Amino acid sequence: MALAFTQSYDVVLHWSRGFQALEKNLCGNYNRNQPTCGELEYIHGLAARGVHYFHRPGPLLQDAGFFLLPELGQERAYVSETVFSFVFLSFFLWTFHPFIFKSKKIYTVLIWCRVLAFLVASQILRIITFYSTVLPGPNYHCREGSRRATLPRPDNLFEVLLIIPRGVLFGCGDLIFSSHMIFSLVFVRTYQKYGARRFIKQCAWLVVVVQSLLIIASRKHYTVDVVVAWYTVNLVVFFVDHKLPEMPDRSLGALLLPMSKDGRMKEESTKLLNGNSGDSVDRRLRSQANGKMNEDGDNVHIEVVDGS
Repeated sequence: MALAFTQSYDVVLHWSRGFQALEKNLCGNYNRNQPTCGELEYIHGLAARGVHYFHRPGPLLQDAGFFLLPELGQERAYVSETVFSFVFLSFFLWTFHPFIFKSKKIYTVLIWCRVLAFLVASQILRIITFYSTVLPGPNYHCREGSRRATLPRPDNLFEVLLIIPRGVLFGCGDLIFSSHMIFSLVFVRTYQKYGARRFIKQCAWLVVVVQSLLIIASRKHYTVDVVVAWYTVNLVVFFVDHKLPEMPDRSLGALLLPMSKDGRMKEESTKLLNGNSGDSVDRRLRSQANGKMNEDGDNVHIEVVDGS
């Protein structure tokens, strides 16, 4: 029993060291000056609250989506939020499945580093856009006659910097482009590249299309807010993804993770028994492996780029 406990402890220690090494060496290459998820959401919430002070309610703009899609009403406004919550939770669980299942094909840390990079770029563009032109909000609490449509002039700076959840939920003016669509499209694009199930990919895109229609039908955004999000986020992901170092596949984890002393001795003994005295692994494969997963398969497509 003591031997089993010792072996389990060595395994846990091995993977914890590997997790820290990956986060520091691989993710740190492009995440050194990048804000955390909490900082990102605070900055975005602060910007959204700030534009609410400039919002002035007015008549609804002419909108093709409002003309084509029936209005769900306030009592069904939760439908689009439910779909978004499903997308968010599904992606979150998928990124952490290597800690639960034996099939470890992705690096959770690196996936979220890339996702955060996409979100930061998209949210910065969103802040610039909705501050450029403040449209009258189509949501029910942003219309004429609603006491939440405008905010009174702040008495002090602390009132502006204090972000409360209720204020975020009932914000106005931060329209172009949809923040919900940013998150959903980033999640789906990430799974499209690193996921392994074609059927799930097709369902994910269908869910995002349905969410787009529900957002418009709920009158939370104009159609232009959703349309701009579709092409802006996809372009952001395309260009940012090409600037980031490619992720290695999880099947190469043994090459990247630090080894314990006993494990290193076993490997050296195995090399001697097999007649291999040198390093059997090309170091270029470690840093330049492309970790994109094949659909519906267990094989890994690896592209090695000659650094010379």
